[in-house]
Amino acid sequence: MNKHTILVTGGAGFIGSNFVHHCLMENDNVVVNLDKLTYAGNYDNLRQLSQNANHIFVRGDIADPSMVSALLEEHQPAAIVNFAAESHVDRSITGPDDFIQTNVVGSFNLLAATLKYWNDLPTADRAIFRFLHVSTDEVYGSLNEADPAFTETTPYAPNSPYSASKAASDHLVRAYHHTYGLPTLTTNCSNNYGPYQFPEKLIPLVIHNALKEVDLPIYGDGSNVRDWLYVSDHCRAILAVLASGRPGEVYNIGGNSEKTNLEVVRTICSILDQLAPRAGDASYASLITFVADRPGHDRRYAIDASKIRMELGWHPQETFASGIHKTVQWYLSHAAWVENVTSGNYQSWIETNYGARR
Repeated sequence: MNKHTILVTGGAGFIGSNFVHHCLMENDNVVVNLDKLTYAGNYDNLRQLSQNANHIFVRGDIADPSMVSALLEEHQPAAIVNFAAESHVDRSITGPDDFIQTNVVGSFNLLAATLKYWNDLPTADRAIFRFLHVSTDEVYGSLNEADPAFTETTPYAPNSPYSASKAASDHLVRAYHHTYGLPTLTTNCSNNYGPYQFPEKLIPLVIHNALKEVDLPIYGDGSNVRDWLYVSDHCRAILAVLASGRPGEVYNIGGNSEKTNLEVVRTICSILDQLAPRAGDASYASLITFVADRPGHDRRYAIDASKIRMELGWHPQETFASGIHKTVQWYLSHAAWVENVTSGNYQSWIETNYGARR
């Protein structure tokens, strides 16, 4: 087994590509990066690594067990970090099939191939190996304003096809540890934001629309609450869990930054007013438009991250104020990246999702 080799699935997506960059900067790991390159898996996220000998990119699907088995046999990784997932709630409402295929069937096939690989390792290598599954706080359902934050023992209550499919994959990971002894770890994170996020999610969508001076759509009354986590803080947490987490355990990762959607949008508008002012000094906030809410929209998510803080010493380094400022600056300085990912099918999706809500 190659003790410095990690297989990262979904490593061309938003969080996955940030993790790959972070992992290769932090140490001498070799990262084998497996991604299907769907709409949100973008090889442009990895261009800076094209000459890095420690980055091996493979285009493929975790739902293909023979391909996954061949990769494991060839590269003999000491760990697998599974980011591969369909992750957009709105898309899961209009087309849940892909979510079941990737998040449930794909995770099952990945676990099955991993178990066979792990069983064939020498005893010492079996003890070192880890399978880390990256999940979401959405599996816990929705909170009321006064409810305590989600902990690792909060009962699952997924409310969308997306969160239900992730809950199913979480349960499969748990079962493979308790039934077969596979040394698994699961992380459930709050809403991520930062560089390379596909502009269908709230923060990059608002930045993109504001710079085009078109409507900034906000579901319902804008009072839905999310806990916001800067993506590099999430990457540090995953490495901490991978290095020192206890097999079979779940670790919640949160940014300790609960904000309403309206607060988030107004903050972005204020930063853009300073960094890229509109002609005539009109505020971008004048573009805010409230649209019909999406079906089953969860009211509030909040993460209690005390377990990872106490056991592994992790805590977020970015506040929401510092992280959102960095994020807006990144999108302003990467206009070509945004242009590439928002061409073609992106426009038809935006019209499909928001057109009827206006």
